[in-house]
Amino acid sequence: MDRNRLLRVTGGVLLTIGAIVGLGTLLVRDQIERNRRSLFSPHALERFAALGYIAGMGPSVEAVQLLRDFVAWEPRGLLRRRATQILARMERQLGQRAAAVTGAG
Repeated sequence: MDRNRLLRVTGGVLLTIGAIVGLGTLLVRDQIERNRRSLFSPHALERFAALGYIAGMGPSVEAVQLLRDFVAWEPRGLLRRRATQILARMERQLGQRAAAVTGAG
């Protein structure tokens, strides 16, 4: 009887953890999409906040392409310079990763 109870409790805990992970994944995806939209907001403060969010993300080809589009589009010099700095850092990090992969292979 104790073994059945242990299995039920363990199953319940695992199911709860799986549900939390699934919900967390959905929330993160929603946040990313929302911040992408904010990057091209008509409000400079929202664009600045979106840049801060993107700067905290790891470098990816998708983020680099998004920042290139933003730099070409952004009318304000301050935000364009900040985006250019983030873009340069991400490109440098992606280049280092690519060099490490090709050098190791």
